Amino acid sequence: MNAAEPVERRGHLEHDGARLAWAKVDGAGPTVVWLGGFRSDMAGTKAQALADWATRTGRAYLRFDYFGHGESSGDFAKGTITRWRGDALAVLDQLTEGPLVLVGSSMGGWLSCLVAMARPERMAGLVLLAPAADFTERLMAPEMDAAAQRALAEHGVWMRPSDYGDPYPITRELLEDGARWSILPGPVRIGAPVRILQGGEDPDVPWRHALALAEAIEDQDLVFTLIRDGDHRLSRPQDIARLLAAVEEVGPAL
Repeated sequence: MNAAEPVERRGHLEHDGARLAWAKVDGAGPTVVWLGGFRSDMAGTKAQALADWATRTGRAYLRFDYFGHGESSGDFAKGTITRWRGDALAVLDQLTEGPLVLVGSSMGGWLSCLVAMARPERMAGLVLLAPAADFTERLMAPEMDAAAQRALAEHGVWMRPSDYGDPYPITRELLEDGARWSILPGPVRIGAPVRILQGGEDPDVPWRHALALAEAIEDQDLVFTLIRDGDHRLSRPQDIARLLAAVEEVGPAL
């Protein structure tokens, strides 16, 4: 690494009884902030690609792990949308200043919208990848069969099968709390440019679901890009290139 390039600093933020892990690159604003997906963490391909871009271009960048995710403390099964939204706001309020570009993947796309509506004066732009708005109510609940519903009713938790690893807990509290933060069918007012990147072959967030969010957002400066052969992760080199281009478009360096 060139000696002139910034170094990514790491630390923990105390919030609501938990230690939230974060990594930050100091540089020119607006600050780009990564909001990861459900059961994801800040070590993923896209989050790291943004860190590499920030150090290479001298841009300000922040990534972090929610409660119960990655390097942060907490029991994942006790997490809710309320909790993770609060984590994001605490990180933004305590670790950043000035305008922001939120980059949200999957659940992070939903949280980015919620955060943008809570801090509209700080939004320079949003870049959403396979945004899973209202996923607890609109994507997860409909797939639950009788056995899953019985498990929730009797034990308050359902172990959901996963294509990416072992089954993981879905709690009644998560589902009920998620419904309280529903933003579809809108209207959703962001007050800043929005770019949505969505894979046409995404098995987790159907492209029509992401399009429903695009239709719900009232802002005129919105571009919806359907990557016909893209999957949910959108982590191929060409997908990363689209991501970086979108970030630079909505949040050019100040």
